[in-house]
Amino acid sequence: MITDTIGDLITRIRNSQMARLKTTRSPFSKFRENVLKVLSSEGYIGGYTVANDDAGHKMLQIDLKYYNGKPVIAEIKRISKPGRRVYSAIKKLPYVRNGLGIHILSTNEGVMSDVEARKKSLGGEVLCSVF
Repeated sequence: MITDTIGDLITRIRNSQMARLKTTRSPFSKFRENVLKVLSSEGYIGGYTVANDDAGHKMLQIDLKYYNGKPVIAEIKRISKPGRRVYSAIKKLPYVRNGLGIHILSTNEGVMSDVEARKKSLGGEVLCSVF
C-alpha cells in the first residue's frame, strides 16, 4: 500500500527519465491524473493515457519528453509530504528559478500550476516544484 501517491508518481517519472525510457506506468488515481494534466499542459511531459494492465487494474501510461537527448524535467521535487504539509498564500509563494520552473498546487478549485494560481489569486498546498 502506497501512502504518498504523489511522491510515488514523482519518483517513477524521475527514475524513468534517468533510465532514458520513453514511457512509464503508474497506478491510477484522480489526484495523480490531475497532477499529470498540469505537467502536460505546461509542456513537461508528452501526455498520458489511462489503460488497463493484465490484471484489469487502471494504470496511467505517461509519455516522457526529451529535448536534444536530455529530459525536459531537469528537477522535480516533492515539497509537501504526508508528515509535513506545506501551505502557502500565493503572495508568499516564491518563484521556481526566477520563473523558469513551476510549483504545482492543490487549491480549493483543483490542482493547478502556480502561474494559473497567481492569475486566480489562490493559495493552497504546495505539492511539488518542477524545473
